[in-house]
Amino acid sequence: MLFEGGCDPLREARRMGTPTDIVLYQAEWCPYCARVRSKLTDLLLDYKTVNEPRDHGSRTATKAASGQTSIPVMVDGDVVLDDDDDIIPYLEKKYGAKA
Repeated sequence: MLFEGGCDPLREARRMGTPTDIVLYQAEWCPYCARVRSKLTDLLLDYKTVNEPRDHGSRTATKAASGQTSIPVMVDGDVVLDDDDDIIPYLEKKYGAKA
C-alpha cells in the first residue's frame, strides 16, 4: 500500500534500525571508532554519536561519560565500555540475535 508521495511504510520500516539508547563517543578519523560504527550498522542499530576532538584534554563529554578520555566509548543504559575489543563482543551478544 502506497501513501501520498509514494511512501511505502513497510519498506521505510525495514530501512530503519532498531531503536536503542546507545551513545557512541567517537571521532570520524579514529579507526577503532570506525570498527564500532561498522558493527552498529551491521546489526541495524540506531544510535547517537558524540564527536570528540583529537586533543584528549578537550574530550569533556567522553570524560564525563566514562571517567577517561580514550575513544571509542559506548554507553548503553548503565553499561559503559571504553574499548572496541570490548564493545563489539557486547553488541554481538546483546543485539546479534536480533539482526
